[in-house]
Amino acid sequence: MGSTSHPGHRPPEGAESHGRASDAVEGNARLTATTAVVLFVLLAAEGVTILRIHALLSPHVFIGMVLIPPVLVKTTSTTYRMARYYLGSPAYRRKGPPPVLLRLLGPFVVVLTVAVLASGVALLLAGSAWQRPLLLLHKASFVLWFGAMTIHILGHVADTARLAPRDWMRSTRRDVAGAGLRQWAIASSLVVGVLLGFLILGRVGPWLASTPFRGH
Repeated sequence: MGSTSHPGHRPPEGAESHGRASDAVEGNARLTATTAVVLFVLLAAEGVTILRIHALLSPHVFIGMVLIPPVLVKTTSTTYRMARYYLGSPAYRRKGPPPVLLRLLGPFVVVLTVAVLASGVALLLAGSAWQRPLLLLHKASFVLWFGAMTIHILGHVADTARLAPRDWMRSTRRDVAGAGLRQWAIASSLVVGVLLGFLILGRVGPWLASTPFRGH
């Protein structure tokens, strides 16, 4: 009882294109979900440092720098998905957009994330004249970001839990090409983030010595 397919038989060209396009959508979703898990872990650790920010300022700064490259990876993957959707890609159209509330919230999450991270870095690099307004911006953007991010996480938690393990489980990682590249993209972003963290740590001591720091 053998297969009825013949040697050299290929599926129709349209079916191959459809399959590749669907794989690209799935690959993008897996990258986004896995990066989201990495960010969630890092953000949880960052949240712990806020509880005793003066004593844990160095870990706070270090983790903040580690966050930057994965944030860029996730922002790129989600922006690419939305761009493909609105430009009319059939595969991304079939997948559809996120719910309306999450779509409307997305740009605010991105802007607030950039504001929190950029103001934090600027605090360490700017002169003393800018420290007070930058600290105010850092605090205010964090409060707004925390509210927006809470809704964002709750809205995506089910899809993230379903998709994030697929590139890491033997039974599913080969279903979609590019699992290794996606893993390397995430790992590389973390390595770059760690390097940035070590580069900026030297600024923490002088900053504490030059400012009346009162915490978040």
